[in-house]
Amino acid sequence: MRADSTAPTPLHTLFLAATAERTSVPNSPVATPDRVDVIVATHDRLELLKKTIQSIVDQTYSGHIRITVVFDASPQLSELEFSTPSRELRVCGNSRTPGLPGARNTGLLAATAPIVAFCDDDDTWRAGKLEGQLAMLAAHQAIGCVGGIEVHFGDRAHVRIPDAHVVTAQALSGSRLTGAHPSTYLFAREPLLTKVGLVDEALPYGYGEDYDYLMRACAAGVVVILPQVTTDVLWHPQGSYFSQKWQAMADGLEYLMVKHPSLAANRNGTAWMEGQRAFALAALGNQRRNAMKTAFRSIRLSAKEPRGYIAMAVALHLVKPSFVVRTLNRRGRGI
Repeated sequence: MRADSTAPTPLHTLFLAATAERTSVPNSPVATPDRVDVIVATHDRLELLKKTIQSIVDQTYSGHIRITVVFDASPQLSELEFSTPSRELRVCGNSRTPGLPGARNTGLLAATAPIVAFCDDDDTWRAGKLEGQLAMLAAHQAIGCVGGIEVHFGDRAHVRIPDAHVVTAQALSGSRLTGAHPSTYLFAREPLLTKVGLVDEALPYGYGEDYDYLMRACAAGVVVILPQVTTDVLWHPQGSYFSQKWQAMADGLEYLMVKHPSLAANRNGTAWMEGQRAFALAALGNQRRNAMKTAFRSIRLSAKEPRGYIAMAVALHLVKPSFVVRTLNRRGRGI
């Protein structure tokens, strides 16, 4: 990040100024909740976190937003805390299982507003995100709403919006629905806690916690899709946490396939997930036999699923896993 020539303005001063300049928006024909809790789990990337916070503060939604920043295995920065009539930020540490699921649950259990939303600490919201999603939630009497994203990787950007009106278990069993990103998740808190429950902290390394949570949510009630970009998602050139943690990916996928029997009922979806597992095993470098076996299983299920072939190429050392991930990410795709 470029250093400014002048001393930086204190973060809480920027928040106060943004709040003072905000104008109210017309009331929706459907009653809009007057409070929203936003949960941001973070681990040691302050500059990106500040941008995330600012984008939440800058929402056109005129109700009260309380941001809970949950620090996971990193020092709590109490200097981030502030409070205005319509915006508030508090910090806390992860009081549950270390990792993203435990951090999300810490924030979720501390929430009291009728609506809860999640945002990753390296993503930013578009200004009208909350307004648009709250209107969709109310209009369809849904328990949840997700929106589209724009993926940013280096100098490239790709829009990803799910091509559907609602999220279904059937759709998720055949696709990760990348556009339905966890930084777009918004739920009615009461049905979320009573019907869906907490984020699964037993997931190996927390891999796929967002996918698992969305699967459970759409099984418990209607989850609608706002068909527009609501969030800018940053993919890092060095790869995501899990693109470098291949054992976590392999174990997490196996756990999800056992937990959700509907995945096995979808031949193409099983081929997709087995292809992912095969790639992760191949990337480990010491699981060649298992990787090839899993890749063949993926191909037998669906000859059109490319991940099995890619996994075989990695297992045979024809291509490096890092090259595959970078190439896919540049196209707005993941393995």
